Amino acid sequence: MEFDVVIVGAGPAGLSTACKLAQLAAKNEKEISICVVEKGSEVGAHILSGAVLDPKAMNELFPDWKAMGAPLNVPVTKDQVKFMFNQKHSINVPLLFTPGFHNQGNYVVSLGNVCRWLAEQAENMGVEVYPGFAAAEVLYHEDGSVKGIATGDMGVSEAGEHKDSYMRGMELHAKYTVFSEGCRGNLGKELIEKFELDKDRDPQHYGLGFKEIWEIDPAKHEAGLVVHSMGWPATKDTVSGSYLYHGEGNQVALGYVVPLSYENPHLSPFDEFQQWKQQSAIRHYLEGGKRITYGARALIKGGPQSRPKMSFPGGLLVGDDAGTLNFARIKGSHTAMKSGLIAAETLYSALTDESSTASLEGHADLVNYADKFDQSWLNTELNKWRNFGPIIHKFGGIIGGALAFIEQGIFQGKLGFTLSDPKPDHSTLKTAASMPKIEYPKPDNVISFDKLSSVFLSNTNHEEDQPCHLTLRDPNVPIKHNLPLYDEPAQRYCPAGVYEIVESAEGEKQFQINAQNCVHCKTCDIKDPTQNIVWITPEGTGGPNYPNM
Repeated sequence: MEFDVVIVGAGPAGLSTACKLAQLAAKNEKEISICVVEKGSEVGAHILSGAVLDPKAMNELFPDWKAMGAPLNVPVTKDQVKFMFNQKHSINVPLLFTPGFHNQGNYVVSLGNVCRWLAEQAENMGVEVYPGFAAAEVLYHEDGSVKGIATGDMGVSEAGEHKDSYMRGMELHAKYTVFSEGCRGNLGKELIEKFELDKDRDPQHYGLGFKEIWEIDPAKHEAGLVVHSMGWPATKDTVSGSYLYHGEGNQVALGYVVPLSYENPHLSPFDEFQQWKQQSAIRHYLEGGKRITYGARALIKGGPQSRPKMSFPGGLLVGDDAGTLNFARIKGSHTAMKSGLIAAETLYSALTDESSTASLEGHADLVNYADKFDQSWLNTELNKWRNFGPIIHKFGGIIGGALAFIEQGIFQGKLGFTLSDPKPDHSTLKTAASMPKIEYPKPDNVISFDKLSSVFLSNTNHEEDQPCHLTLRDPNVPIKHNLPLYDEPAQRYCPAGVYEIVESAEGEKQFQINAQNCVHCKTCDIKDPTQNIVWITPEGTGGPNYPNM
């Protein structure tokens, strides 16, 4: 199938690109064919975010969004930032000292529902949106420029044979292809390597974010209350953070973010999150409530120093494929949307400029995308907070937090230097023998739970008889290298119980991959110390089915 523009991923960046490009075409009476492919079973099925939405980009895209029925229904009414000393004691940090956590004018939302609404707007404007089709391969012209994508074949057995349900994937060709796969998109990763888009940049940095939605006692619910915390139970030199957002219908969204630069291979991010919920200030809200759903997703937090070149012959990177999240504010939706708006304006100019060969042939390198990006409020915002991550990594939560306040609260991010953070997250682990073991309390099945019961609530499902989408470059590495050196950390960093060390009847240890459990968080692809695990797309519709995350 031939299109002017193919967009990979129906998240806030991809859908904003589609909507804005369709608006520009309609306004100027131009015909531009646009297609969005989404690997989730429906739009929103793979979307996971806190989320407090800054409406700045939404205001630009749909100024009358409120009258149009956009699901931004709960304005933030109050901010709290807590420092937790231990399970029982915490203090409220004055908001004066936390400039990144001022949310007046923002909204507590389900980003999945926001994306569903954006997809409706796109379709109403003639955009073709295809959920359940995973973009599995980048297609190239003979000159090396991007030609489009191919969706994955359906109905292939684990042995590689064609089943009765076999259906060959489709090639979608485009003048320009936009990659908006979210954090650690596997095709974006390929493009960054092929075109050396990260040359002379810091490595990208990541966190693993968890989320649960609870229905709580109405007497404890405060619609619009936004709580962030730091401190306990984060281990030494691991500056984790958390959130608890009061949304609609007596529900709260709560979660925990662990930076994937942590050093101790015994650390289990999932168990850190479950332990955090036992802190008295958090447990207070959850007691008497009911957990409704669970999910986990890696997030990008490297800042402008880690952002790759965002254009290449025949395509663009937008959203977290390009690394646009503002980690200091724990917000990436409005920045992803704005990157999509800039991409749409760039694409429209290229497709309609009759004096340019780009409009006739496509697949040029639209380097002016970066120019437009650099002139936008998005670049100004991200540059203001550029040193937050490196400061926290280098100096820790307390000293680093104080230095970050001095830079942001006093100097407004305008100090004339940019800090570097050159060590990639996969290389930070120390040996298991050199680090203290961490004993986590057993789940009480009231406030804290185990991995498998949590994955059940994510509605995760994959066709069982299909090739494993969690591939190993060398199948010997987990047992021969990672196990003796790091006690095979995949057992603990995976939030879904995908990886296990099992022992045969003869006493031989084996590395078992339970791919059916995978929630597509991408942590294994990021944190594996030898970069031996490579995440590729499974059969379309596979993975979590989040109802309103």
